[in-house]
Amino acid sequence: MTAVETVSQFSGILAALEEPAAILSPDYKIIAANDAYIAHYKGSDAVVGHHCYEVSHHYDVPCDQAGESCPLRECQRTGRRQRVLHLHNTRHGEEHVDVEMIPITDNSGRVSCYLEKMQVVKEAAASPEEQGLVGRSPAFMAMLELVHRAAPSDISVLLLGESGTGKELVAQAIHQASRRKQMPFVTVECSGLSEALFESELFGHEKGAFTGAVSSKEGLVEAARGGTLFLDELGDVPLALQVKLLRLIETGTYRRVGSVTVHKADFRLVCATHKALPDMIEAGTFRKDLYYRVSAFPIPLPSLSQRGEDLALLVETLLKRIPEGSGYHLSARALEALAAYAFPGNIRELRNILERGMLLTDDNVIDIAHLPRECANRTEPLPTEQQFGCTVVPLHELESRYLAHLVSLYPRNKKQLAEQLGVSERTLYRKLTKADALMQKS
Repeated sequence: MTAVETVSQFSGILAALEEPAAILSPDYKIIAANDAYIAHYKGSDAVVGHHCYEVSHHYDVPCDQAGESCPLRECQRTGRRQRVLHLHNTRHGEEHVDVEMIPITDNSGRVSCYLEKMQVVKEAAASPEEQGLVGRSPAFMAMLELVHRAAPSDISVLLLGESGTGKELVAQAIHQASRRKQMPFVTVECSGLSEALFESELFGHEKGAFTGAVSSKEGLVEAARGGTLFLDELGDVPLALQVKLLRLIETGTYRRVGSVTVHKADFRLVCATHKALPDMIEAGTFRKDLYYRVSAFPIPLPSLSQRGEDLALLVETLLKRIPEGSGYHLSARALEALAAYAFPGNIRELRNILERGMLLTDDNVIDIAHLPRECANRTEPLPTEQQFGCTVVPLHELESRYLAHLVSLYPRNKKQLAEQLGVSERTLYRKLTKADALMQKS
């Protein structure tokens, strides 16, 4: 099938699709694209005839040669459709995009071209935002892909991660991307609830059901009707209460405390814990049957130490979210110190550090002296001008010079270089592309 025949055959399909879509040749060329694709990436018909990786990534080689998973390459390898989460350069800036690649066969059964469909992931941003999830590191992208796949269904999700990793934000993202997004999102704090209080909070109670019940009260299950019920720190629910929770999940019904009337529950369940539930099952402190009910789709949340590439982005984001924090910024020395810190308290600890630094600084610059001792002591003094052998230069130019020097030492092993720099191969490739462009201008 020729390119002209392909365009003719699939032009109607492309036009009918609301999301950005294009037909690609086996050599990554864009043969045809619908209006949504053109508007999303270029705003003109200039995309046709270009390679897909040029348009979406601004690369000069395919994604798999730049340290990423390439859906077209995987289609060629497996002969089956592929989905992958990528970070694309669109006319709106960098955005998380769910890419679906579908092989198209001709009359002889041979793959002649590929249908590429795009869906912008609204659950997270790759730049500082006032609310929601923010990130771009490989660990964050892996988590986000699971969130995006689980959100449209009603499957029970179990969020697993250390304290301070943002489990409630992830739960809210799942809710906002679901068909229940117009309905309530209700959080149940499981820590510290006694048996009587747990039942009353979850199921509600009738007037006179117990001492102090001076009126009837709606429970959180009822408040979440049609929406999402988020059970935070599920591992803290006492064993005696777990059977009541299991009954709610299995039967989809509940009764208010002091009532014999059975009510029908209607919610999507999302749970979170920082505890190792399988270990608790072995110890006899968590029910195995409840575990299998809540863990249909587990999503591990990365710690901040696993998201090194996101640190500067998270700092900028948190300063935007902290009241009166938008006028502050970190010095290069302070950022270097934080990059070497383990962050046992994760993002919550980072926010505390920034709030502390805002109070200690007098000129809106949070420097290394304004950091807690455990952070500040982990960095070595920056090289002096004499040691570095140059005058003060812009940071992006300094980075470009440094990368050029490193590439001369590792000309053929970009993967090893990326590992030693603590970044992904994709990020290194992107930085090298920018460095080359800068060197050509100078």
